[in-house]
Amino acid sequence: MSLDVLIRIKRLVVRGQVMFTVKAESEMEIDHLTEDLVCESILNAPAIAKILSSGNPRTGLRERLYIIVGLTYDDLPVYTKGKLVSTSEGEKFYVLISSKKARG
Repeated sequence: MSLDVLIRIKRLVVRGQVMFTVKAESEMEIDHLTEDLVCESILNAPAIAKILSSGNPRTGLRERLYIIVGLTYDDLPVYTKGKLVSTSEGEKFYVLISSKKARG
């Protein structure tokens, strides 16, 4: 199942249907990462590293968060945490909550 989800996420990334939270943008800035590098790492990821069940602080509803660690084309490991979201128009986005260089 997680392979199907990863394929879905990669297709959303290819179509540019990705949103970045302020937290993710801040982490990216600290680590000198661009949106392109983050997207490369997701596209190169072999698997979803972990699936978390978390409570959304705004809605109080449970949601699945997907942890992905992948390499950029320059072999830089990047950690992302995100979720799949449906909008009122039915479009789906992969929302990146966290994006930073992967540590050891």
